[in-house]
Amino acid sequence: MNWLFADPPNMAVISHRRIVERENSISFVSHDEDDGGWQFLPNSDGALDASEAVVASFKSIVDIDSSIVELADLPLGWCARRPSQTEQWIREKI
Repeated sequence: MNWLFADPPNMAVISHRRIVERENSISFVSHDEDDGGWQFLPNSDGALDASEAVVASFKSIVDIDSSIVELADLPLGWCARRPSQTEQWIREKI
């Protein structure tokens, strides 16, 4: 697969333990305006309990859910949500 993101595959991103362990699907993605970081979370409200936060490589998240490539052009300061893994991403400015 061609890497479509401007950020490198080995970039550290924030996720949730249950996503990395493949127990939950990704329902919320943010591309932070302040530092350009990415967050991949299981709940569409974007909330993350710090005790469940993990650092992962960008590529490992894409390997877990290849639909993330649809968000390669998500601008800084924007997020995307979806009610379930089978539904389309809904983008909005944070």
